Amino acid sequence: MKELVEFIAKSLVDHPEDVSVDVTEDEREVTLALRVAAADMGQVIGRQGRIAKAIRTVVKAAAVKDGRHVTVEIVD
Repeated sequence: MKELVEFIAKSLVDHPEDVSVDVTEDEREVTLALRVAAADMGQVIGRQGRIAKAIRTVVKAAAVKDGRHVTVEIVD
């Protein structure tokens, strides 16, 4: 999942070297914290959050295939 989020984010931003994903795992849930450069934040979120919602949808679909619950957070 981490590689999927990194690939999508690096494809969207102007500074792909600043993209990082931190993984936190609980018993039931995996949380992916996506960090990008401040200048690229708007490109990852998109208008009215559409791109962020699409990223979350793709990751959730991939997680269902693995039988896991994954949450994507975009942090500063």
